[in-house]
Amino acid sequence: MASIFELFDPRQQPGIPRAESDAIDVVQRNLDGAKLETEAFSATGDILTTAAAKHSRRILDTHSARARKLNEAAGALITGLRNAQTGGRLPNDWLEYQRDSAERLVLAADTLRKRGDIFLEHEAADCPPVLIYDYEIVMDGRDMPYPSNYMLLRILPPEGVTVDDTRRPYIIIDPRAGHGPGIGGFKADSQVGVALREHHPVYFVAFRSRPEPGQFLSFVTRSQAAFVREVMRRHPSSPKPVVTGNCQGGWATLLLAATNTDITGPIVINGAPVAPWAGRVGENPMRYNAGVLGGTWIPMFLSDLGGGVFDGAHLVMNFELLNPARTLFRKYTDLYRDIDKGDQTFLEFEKWWGGFFLLTEPEIRWIVEQLFVGNRLSKNEARLEPGRPIDLKAIRAPIIVFASHGDNITPPQQALNWVAETYADVDEIRIRGQRIIYMVHEQVGHLGIFVSSQIAKKEHAEVASTLETIEALPPGLYEMRIEDIKEQDGKKRFTVGFVERTLDDIRALDDGFADERPFAAVARASEVQAQMYDAMVRPLVKASVSASTAEASRAMHPERLLRAFASSRNPATGPIATAAEQVRASRAKAAPDNPFLAAEELWADATEQMIDFWRDSRDMMYELTFHSLWGTPWARAFGKTHEARRTLKNTDELRGLPEVANALYNIERGGFVEAVIRMLVLLADNRGIVRRDRLERSSQVLTKDEPFKSLGAERRALVIHEQTLIATYEPERAIQTLAALLPERKDRELALKIVRFIPGAAEEMAPQTLALLHRFADALGLPHDDTEVKTDPLAEVQDAETLADTVTANVETAKAAATARNHRNGAGAGKAS
Repeated sequence: MASIFELFDPRQQPGIPRAESDAIDVVQRNLDGAKLETEAFSATGDILTTAAAKHSRRILDTHSARARKLNEAAGALITGLRNAQTGGRLPNDWLEYQRDSAERLVLAADTLRKRGDIFLEHEAADCPPVLIYDYEIVMDGRDMPYPSNYMLLRILPPEGVTVDDTRRPYIIIDPRAGHGPGIGGFKADSQVGVALREHHPVYFVAFRSRPEPGQFLSFVTRSQAAFVREVMRRHPSSPKPVVTGNCQGGWATLLLAATNTDITGPIVINGAPVAPWAGRVGENPMRYNAGVLGGTWIPMFLSDLGGGVFDGAHLVMNFELLNPARTLFRKYTDLYRDIDKGDQTFLEFEKWWGGFFLLTEPEIRWIVEQLFVGNRLSKNEARLEPGRPIDLKAIRAPIIVFASHGDNITPPQQALNWVAETYADVDEIRIRGQRIIYMVHEQVGHLGIFVSSQIAKKEHAEVASTLETIEALPPGLYEMRIEDIKEQDGKKRFTVGFVERTLDDIRALDDGFADERPFAAVARASEVQAQMYDAMVRPLVKASVSASTAEASRAMHPERLLRAFASSRNPATGPIATAAEQVRASRAKAAPDNPFLAAEELWADATEQMIDFWRDSRDMMYELTFHSLWGTPWARAFGKTHEARRTLKNTDELRGLPEVANALYNIERGGFVEAVIRMLVLLADNRGIVRRDRLERSSQVLTKDEPFKSLGAERRALVIHEQTLIATYEPERAIQTLAALLPERKDRELALKIVRFIPGAAEEMAPQTLALLHRFADALGLPHDDTEVKTDPLAEVQDAETLADTVTANVETAKAAATARNHRNGAGAGKAS
């Protein structure tokens, strides 16, 4: 503290501030601020330039190519018309086309009538799941202490399919994003079908069209946790169940696993938007909707108009507007063009697409506020309920993430960036004992991830067959690669490899985080708007809405009106069914070479391109408007408080975690099991890629052979976790202390033989793998032996007396753990019921 004399003493400068130094500081701060703003403004300019260039180039290239095709088709049409005119067929072709066109119009209108009837029947039945399989209700969320509209269904295997109750159960959670449940099993080549073909018990998490009064998202998570525990209780002899979450069901599955750490079976996340701010400039425009069209107050307002219930039809309409040429035009012209091929596929899909489900206002507000606008889940700021934060690091289950570059709703960045934002590096993933495996498809669209037969036959089938071996992987981050190799018995056989990845590989899918800064301002503005709406507008809206007006607003939604007006209950559609029967009885199709059919297709293609051009221009304007509004200095200053990302631990802090200290303390403790697993972990780290055949051999040893089989899944995972920590932090000592774990020579020889069996033939090994095997031999005092081990060494010693004590101890430990788990699950199920 300066005295009054020092305050005015110029010799004390610059240690004690004076007025002139204050002025200099102000100038300096302004200069520094101007420099930062100039850099930020330049960055925004770069983003705008990049976005405009990418959109313009894509629009130019795409629509130029399509225009050339249209010109070629128009030229071919003119040639066809001239040929028809020259041959004197033009009048007859015109009359033939007129009749054909009118008949197809009647048949297509009849299909839309059927769709309307199906819609009304489906709504009257409370929109049951659109599964093609029979099922029984196992648990009902309405009966739980925190009631929800969710149900646990057990899929009944169709005729000719048997289910083995000792195999790993599958639990599938479909998205609740406007549509109803069933998309994961509405045809044979689906997630349900893949699991049934492999004889797994399959359960399905479904939900009713209307939520329970006062339902919160936390109630849903509690119900789902009870469902999983009930499945575990029903299958005590099987591995922990696989939980598959599709789209919105994907992040819901992450919430489930993060808040219920005893649920440790693998979880599969398909096309789930966990980091919704992420994306590439000029490529993923959907993420800008909230910044351009409004924030959380809009679903709040729509919920108030619905009497406290948000109508999922609004979400469906938004999905349709993403690609209006497909959903609002081409879908119907394709039906009209191909009506002679039948309408079953169209009606099956429309039954699901036209089932509109409701959410409570707290549910939709949480989803928008915490996830899509606030991005709080990946920032570790989300709260499932008061005092209950959601930390994705708490998940103990292996995570398999499936994304696609062709997905315009959930691009790979949104499906995967949460990994890079949650963990400091791959070492932390290993330290946490986590296994994260991801796949990125090149082309399939959003719905194709869950619906496509090709995806079901390849990606989902390979995930299903590989889950048995994934848990044998050491903790870490892997990319799963599937390659076609050959066809046998009419079926394609694939080879699967797991390539070790770093967080930089995930970041490389994106183009940096600079384009995400404006979202912070949007998040804060959304909070302010929501508070203003809640305090100033909501009371007036609620006062003007009654139960009857809320129901009328849902009934008069355009998505419902479109279907209801086309149904048989509309008197105007009465003659359509009769006319359609008459047309089918005397159908006269136009010849395939009729030039007017080509003219029809040309018109449809041209109209589709026109709509696509409007959509592409709209998306470009959305992105440019977003960054122009929210990339300004004022917006950046406004959103600065919401920019902060999760603070991640550095390497030294990670080493100080208790689990690391405990593992390193036990580096010389253990025996045969710990030694073999440690060497396998070191081998996996050394190779960088794990082929499926090697992984299957490793899984065979660790899950089918003693003394590993009797460990049980939980204890085996703990041993793998501990040995991974040792191999990560003390790789040299990990090798040097192997002899302490294996004091007997015969155990050393057997252990090394097992470790040589896993990689396969020596000539197929990488040089570093062979060198590491030699180091193991040196550490154990054994000679180098590169002879290929073709058979499982443990298969010959399963009854050996030397393993008896170890197996007995493992069995007793596994029984104690199972008893505790069953008691816990039984208590939980009792409370839930």
